[in-house]
Amino acid sequence: MAVIRGYIAASLDGLIVSGDGSLDWLFKYDDMDLGEHDYRLFLKGIRTVVMGRATYDFIASENSPWAYGDQRVIVVTSRPIERPKGPLEIYADVDALIAELRALEDGDVWMLGGGRLQMAFMERGALDEIEIYVIPEILGSGQPLFPLTGYRASPRLLSAKPIEKGCVRLHYRF
Repeated sequence: MAVIRGYIAASLDGLIVSGDGSLDWLFKYDDMDLGEHDYRLFLKGIRTVVMGRATYDFIASENSPWAYGDQRVIVVTSRPIERPKGPLEIYADVDALIAELRALEDGDVWMLGGGRLQMAFMERGALDEIEIYVIPEILGSGQPLFPLTGYRASPRLLSAKPIEKGCVRLHYRF
């Protein structure tokens, strides 16, 4: 059975996007050596990438090439996507998607991007693990790592590791 994983960075004040909708605060840490936890190594173990519409729209607006050529990409949205940036599938029903992902046998699933979709999976008991990279930046406003929905959980800490530039990697299992 596939493991459904989160892999995300957050500011020290718990935000994933700054108040102006930018990730510039995060890009200055792109040159960090994450060793065995490097994004490119992580992505090699992923067969299916799942993202919400806001994350897809952000990625589609970037000038960079489509980064998910070898992965199946699913966007959770109820709105059609005109001229997709790369090959993708659209799902509107989170419960049906989770049932399909749970039946996968050919590689893990990455919940890419914002916390709203990750929270929807957590609320349904469908997020197995999450790696959170805490970046030493205080943004003051923006989008929180997870929306406050009333959901409560006590994930088990698998590891906490300081990395370069004052950042910390936290790895939890639900």
